[in-house]
Amino acid sequence: MKRRKGFYSISVVSKMFAVHQQTIRMYEKEGLICPKRTEGNTRLFSEEDVDRLEHVINLTHKMGVNIAGVQMILKLQGKMKKMQEEMNKLFETAQVQLDVEKNQIKSEMDKDGKILLDMKKECGCDDDKATDSDEHDSKEFNDWEIEYEDKD
Repeated sequence: MKRRKGFYSISVVSKMFAVHQQTIRMYEKEGLICPKRTEGNTRLFSEEDVDRLEHVINLTHKMGVNIAGVQMILKLQGKMKKMQEEMNKLFETAQVQLDVEKNQIKSEMDKDGKILLDMKKECGCDDDKATDSDEHDSKEFNDWEIEYEDKD
C-alpha cells in the first residue's frame, strides 16, 4: 500500500488496515506498538509505527499468531537484528584489519624484492634471465591478487 510520508491518526491507520481502532489500542496496551502522543494525548503514528503495526496485523490476522506469540516473535526479531548489526561490525573490523595486514605484507614483499635485486646486482648475478624471471613472478603475484580481490 502506497502511503504519504508523515504522521497518521488512529482513525487513518485503522482505515489503512481495515481494523477497528480498539484493536490498535489493544496492540498498544500490550506493548506491540508505541505511537507518539501529542500534548493533547492524541496518538500519532510514524512510518515506522505503521510498518510495525502492519507486521503485527499480518501475524495476528493472516497467520493466526496470538498476542504472546507476536510479542515473542518481535522480541526475537529485535535480537536477531541487533546480532546481525554486531556481526556486520565485526566483519567490517576484520576486513579493515585484513586489508592493513595485506598492505603491510605487500610492502614487506616489495622491500624484500628490492633487497634481493640489489643483492643480485652486488654479487654479479644481474643477468637478463634473473630479471625476466623476477618480473614474471611479480606479474603473477599481482595478477593473483587482482583475481582474489575480484571474487568478492
